[in-house]
Amino acid sequence: MEGVALSAQDRARPPTLGEALRFWCLLGWISFGGPAGQISIMHAELVDKRRWVDEATFLRGLNFCMLLPGPEAMQLATWLGWRLHGVRGGVVAGSLFVLPAAVLLAALSWAYVRFGEVPAVAGVVFGLQAAVLGLIVHAVQRVGSRVLRTPFAFALALLALVAIGWLRWPFPLLLFVAALAGWGASRWRPGWLAGTGHAMPSGQVAIGAGASGRAAVRTGLVCTLLWLAPIALLGVVLGWDSTAFGMGLFFSKAALVTLGGAYAVLPYVAEQAVHQHGWLDATQMLAGLGLAETTPGPLILVLEFVGFVGGWQHPDLPSPLASALLGAAVTLWATFLPSFLFVLTAAPWIERIATWRWAAAMLSGITAAVVGVIASLALWFGWRLGMSQSWQENVLAGAIALLAYLGLARWRWPVPLVVAGAALTGWMVQSL
Repeated sequence: MEGVALSAQDRARPPTLGEALRFWCLLGWISFGGPAGQISIMHAELVDKRRWVDEATFLRGLNFCMLLPGPEAMQLATWLGWRLHGVRGGVVAGSLFVLPAAVLLAALSWAYVRFGEVPAVAGVVFGLQAAVLGLIVHAVQRVGSRVLRTPFAFALALLALVAIGWLRWPFPLLLFVAALAGWGASRWRPGWLAGTGHAMPSGQVAIGAGASGRAAVRTGLVCTLLWLAPIALLGVVLGWDSTAFGMGLFFSKAALVTLGGAYAVLPYVAEQAVHQHGWLDATQMLAGLGLAETTPGPLILVLEFVGFVGGWQHPDLPSPLASALLGAAVTLWATFLPSFLFVLTAAPWIERIATWRWAAAMLSGITAAVVGVIASLALWFGWRLGMSQSWQENVLAGAIALLAYLGLARWRWPVPLVVAGAALTGWMVQSL
């Protein structure tokens, strides 16, 4: 009876669509810190605080999304929205994860091309970056304590940390090795990965999990049509040599090769956008990266800046602003529509595959490795933050990060309060 009571207590409580809508709106405005920070926020809010999904479901979705090309945090939000409310929930979650940052970045892009500079946001960014470090450390602790319950699981996490952080393994290779290790453990040493299973908790209600494979195929066809038809229409209306059509075609191809995160694909995009197509120059590309890092949402939104500046400087329409907005919209469409296609089409199959013993074992190996990947991101983020400023600023950043961590881990502060407080603190310090 005790086990049944514990299961009922830990069971995820499915929200109404209205409750979920309010949360996804909020998440779109506070999802700072790149994928590690965004995943940390979702874990803290959805698993620990609201209990809308359980740990196994969250990790299963994270593992799945890390196997896909594209922004994994946005895809995880789409997966979780699908899991709670089916296709409409996935569309709402993924869209609201991107839209607030896209609107903000469009405004900043206009300020950049119009005035040659951007409003000062250095203090706010400083506070947010410090808080995100605390969020990531908290996520490593929370997920690690639930996943790394055996020496073998801990060893996999440590291997992932070293492989990604120091040996520079390609991300797909790391996932393959972790999955192979999980499979081998299940075959010869079943107890080595105890406590990292991915079985679906009994009694859990999940609307998306009931979707049929046929419905998933239909969804995939619709997503493919929505992705490619508008781009083809641009070619017909504006010409096959137009800037907007060229962007739609190029960023559609780029969306298929973004394994390993934004930093893995940005060198390729920069080379093509600057040298091959001439949409912008290298200085503008760096400025766009800086602007994208000051906004919430995935870092791959820097591509929106490329589309905006490219449209402004190579207009297809009479107005440079209209051309810039068209370029930004086409870039966003081509970049993120494939993510909806991948997630909403494959999600039901992943739910079924996760019930197979060998597949669950492989996912368990990947889950343990993901803890190491998040820890590596925490170290990289902390190093990058520390090396870019003075020792006085480092002390302040450390204090903000520690306060954010303690607020989440010990005092149960809401994540939005932590983010807002850190941004306000950074702004006040910068203003002194």
